[in-house]
Amino acid sequence: MADIPKTPMLDELEKGKWPSFVKEIKTAAKRNPMCADLLGLLEQSYNEKIGHWKHGGIVGVMGYGGGVIGRYNDLPEKYPNISHFHTMRINQPAGWFYTSDALRKICDIWEKHGSGLTNMHGSTGDIILLGTTTDELEPTFADLAKIDFDIGGSGSDLRTPSCCCGMARCEWACYDTMALTYDLTHHFQDELHRPAFPYKFKFKMSGCPNDCVAAIARADLSIIGNWRGDIQ
Repeated sequence: MADIPKTPMLDELEKGKWPSFVKEIKTAAKRNPMCADLLGLLEQSYNEKIGHWKHGGIVGVMGYGGGVIGRYNDLPEKYPNISHFHTMRINQPAGWFYTSDALRKICDIWEKHGSGLTNMHGSTGDIILLGTTTDELEPTFADLAKIDFDIGGSGSDLRTPSCCCGMARCEWACYDTMALTYDLTHHFQDELHRPAFPYKFKFKMSGCPNDCVAAIARADLSIIGNWRGDIQ
């Protein structure tokens, strides 16, 4: 079990009735030293009002130019377990439909190769796997491929297309958002995995003007379903 540092500043974020990311990191820290060091680094950042994360160099997996965000801390001697703390972005299913078995397999892989911390989901839609080392990137990628998950987009590329649940579960959907998202994701694989744009570009598909994926606010190209003619 890792030694969990004292974190009086972070402890304040556990108070109240809302979910707390601090509570989740502390739970993970009981079995993963990366998370224990993460608590220490965050506490120091809160006290000093200085961020201690830095970007340096490019990391990734063979054949892909995106999907991995390199992250290092500038106090590696003090927090050696997170001297590397890279993020992997994993392409989510259209509509964010998972089986519990798939989620368990993803979490098992991430606990094996990384911190075990996840974010479901990033603003683009990807599964966010927070914190691993450079040496573990390829093994993580290989294990994810075995369960049919691929890396998503990051950097100046086409970000992973995302959509609402559409016709699968919503009576207001005016078109099949999941089918379009699936088609666009496969059609633009090269643009998604090999950054070649001057800046990122996002598709988002909403089945109706309720716009549950906030396509208007978050996408460069919003595809939003609407009625044709008068509503009967």
